[in-house]
Amino acid sequence: MTASDLAPSDVLARRMRAQRLSHPTSDLTDLLDSVFALQAQDVPALRLAARARGVEDLDGRVVRTWAMRGTLHLIARDDLWVLELLKPSVLASTRNRRDQLGLTDDLCERGVRALCEVLTEPLTRAEVVERLAEVGLPLDPGSQAPAHLLLYAAVSGFLCRGLDDRYRLLDDVPPADRTVDDLWRRYRRAYGPATVADFAAWSGLPKRQLRDLPEILAERADPDRTVRMLGHFDPYLLGYRDRSLALAPEFAPRVQTGGGFLTPHVVVAGEVVATWRKTPTGFAVSPFDERPDLREEAERVARFLGTGAALTWR
Repeated sequence: MTASDLAPSDVLARRMRAQRLSHPTSDLTDLLDSVFALQAQDVPALRLAARARGVEDLDGRVVRTWAMRGTLHLIARDDLWVLELLKPSVLASTRNRRDQLGLTDDLCERGVRALCEVLTEPLTRAEVVERLAEVGLPLDPGSQAPAHLLLYAAVSGFLCRGLDDRYRLLDDVPPADRTVDDLWRRYRRAYGPATVADFAAWSGLPKRQLRDLPEILAERADPDRTVRMLGHFDPYLLGYRDRSLALAPEFAPRVQTGGGFLTPHVVVAGEVVATWRKTPTGFAVSPFDERPDLREEAERVARFLGTGAALTWR
């Protein structure tokens, strides 16, 4: 049996299980073992994504760094082998912008050495720029040059960005002894059923590297009525090139607003059925059709955020 043989409800049930949305865990290590990584460009959204999967404490052997598609993710330290695997595609996709900013390969290598010298403690980006200037590597703080140099150093395995948004050196990166097949298996475990095209969109790897990958089905799961209020950048939708099974195309513009940004949304039984936003007393919800029963989930999210749980329908 392949993914194409499954009913849509079965596919969504398996994806919800794989993403730990219908089968949550309270353990961060267990969660990342299942889902591999969580989007982390926005820390409040990251915390909401973890909460939706049962985890409220992000302390542990984890690293926030640039990985798939050159975007920030929270990933287990033991899975940092992925950096060396992804580095060529990330640097290739950002080369033109580095060239425009005057960040030659030689300058980037000098920059990495300078970063290793100045990052004796966690620093903000502004502090990093100041320290680099002090050691003879001035960068325009108003340009994107600092961000691209930091990205170069991060995907090269030298530094990471903490949940406090400060940069720090990264050590003990596991050796790059894994292959694309290994990452494909981890992806399918976290997002399956899914296609190679979905994997390419999620990972950012070029399609020429993804030929002849073996078909792997996710664990069986029975459809249920799990309700989750998901935030910006949640992996549930970002893990796929084709999101139409979970998000009907006519409603997609209400969720996908450009630049990889997702409006916070409500998922019921694997389908996106509404968008939501926080209000002073609770949540304003805009359903696509019928109003979902959000009372219990809204109360859970409200407790997590320390806010009210009143629902306003729009």
